[in-house]
Amino acid sequence: MNNEDNRLKNIAYKLRKSVLESLTAAGSGHLGGSLGMADIFTVLYFNILNHRPFEPNWLDRDRLILSNGHIAPILYASLAHAGYFLIDELKTLRQLGSRLQGHPGRNHGLPGLELSAGSLGQGVGVSVGMALAAKHLKKPYLIYCILGDGEMQEGSVWEAAMSAGHFKLDNLVWIIDRNRLQIDGDTEQVMSLEPLNDKLTSFNWELRTVDGHNIDDIQTKLSEKNKMGKPLAIIAKTIMGKGVPEIENNASWHGKVPTEPQLKDFLASLY
Repeated sequence: MNNEDNRLKNIAYKLRKSVLESLTAAGSGHLGGSLGMADIFTVLYFNILNHRPFEPNWLDRDRLILSNGHIAPILYASLAHAGYFLIDELKTLRQLGSRLQGHPGRNHGLPGLELSAGSLGQGVGVSVGMALAAKHLKKPYLIYCILGDGEMQEGSVWEAAMSAGHFKLDNLVWIIDRNRLQIDGDTEQVMSLEPLNDKLTSFNWELRTVDGHNIDDIQTKLSEKNKMGKPLAIIAKTIMGKGVPEIENNASWHGKVPTEPQLKDFLASLY
């Protein structure tokens, strides 16, 4: 592993630690998906995104939309460690009057948020609208949208996918958290998504698959430009609860948080 990979792995570890601590302090929230996407968020915020933490409203910034808003803890941790606000504020997660609510809300005044998120399937449509606007205004920035695989059971996701392909939005990147788990269990038992690649390809999307926990692979797949005239979907193969062996690949930890004693054990085993 090279020095850059080591740097990013260390950041991912810190993000996971912050997620565990903030959720335990809150006593509620969504842990599994937040831990599973830590490596993706690390590469985005600390290598890929063209953004300015001390100028969050910079007009030419890349936009990141969190469509599966319940994994807000990893977004908040990424923003804090990137310098958008003080890391200590993460301790206020889900508290009354906090800027860090259970789902991101732009009206709470937290810098770095592009969208209030809650209803699954909503953010992907917004990402398409933003990409269309950027094309119309001839802006150079890219639109990134994070969405869950369970979220893709929403019909609005496929309307957005069809629109993006039709309008040839090669400034749009969807990153799909393909951990194959949702709150009710295995996605393929709840409502099968496969063949996911073929479905998106048929809508005129470019497809890439990435190991969602391999820093080098993530950087490579996110650094390559989209094919001309095609939006890009990156299917990130991730593990829910990644980094804490006791809860990995366990759907019951979708929306459960550790107790104080469990937190000590989880931090001791965190990698």
